[in-house]
Amino acid sequence: MTWIVVMGVSGCGKSHVGALIAEGLGLPLVEGDEFHSEDNRARMRSGTPLTDANRAEWLDALGAQLQCRPAGAVLTCSALKAAYRDRLRAAAPGLRFVWLELDAAAAQARVARRPSHFFPAALVATQFDALEPPLHEPGVLRVDALQPPQAIAERVVRWVTSPGPPCFQ
Repeated sequence: MTWIVVMGVSGCGKSHVGALIAEGLGLPLVEGDEFHSEDNRARMRSGTPLTDANRAEWLDALGAQLQCRPAGAVLTCSALKAAYRDRLRAAAPGLRFVWLELDAAAAQARVARRPSHFFPAALVATQFDALEPPLHEPGVLRVDALQPPQAIAERVVRWVTSPGPPCFQ
């Protein structure tokens, strides 16, 4: 079984890269944004950042989505804090994370180009405020989100399918 979370701040390319990884591994894609409550979506649309309490039910739903796919899945989720990642790891032992790292200016520019999304560009800075980089956590691959999405997906597929335990990258 292979469970992977494609994580990072809004605008890093989680959905696009996640879909390519899922395709490359023959796994289902679970789009984390689809599991936000309508209340959380309304908060974000209005420019109000989510709190840990707001995210708790969402993270539990995502953990349940991983559990109901015992053969594996690729999940897109910001997973900004270590506690969020630990919560997901508890639901799916052996879970790996692909951190799409990108700077604030690039994230801001990308989010500003997608006006129909419920997450406004005004909230990008709050994601960087909340971000606890997954440095030195097990099973994390750190990737420059500005690389071509197909190249990122190919690197992840190689990482996942290589023999040996997951390692720090």
